[in-house]
Amino acid sequence: MTLLEITYELQSPLTEEQLRQLGQFANTYGLRSFHVNESKNQLSFEYDASRLRETQVAHVLAQARIAITRQVR
Repeated sequence: MTLLEITYELQSPLTEEQLRQLGQFANTYGLRSFHVNESKNQLSFEYDASRLRETQVAHVLAQARIAITRQVR
């Protein structure tokens, strides 16, 4: 297992529905955890890189209708 963390800047704060969907996606897609930094308007994920790619994480966000502006390095 290779754990990586990726952080995205959000276009807008997350709604309760989007947070609920993220919890469901975490169980389904192998995202280990996520953290919302409301003060910086950022969303971080820890995921298993042996099972998922960055593009798949971005796809999960798009399915939840979570708009991101960019990946934060």
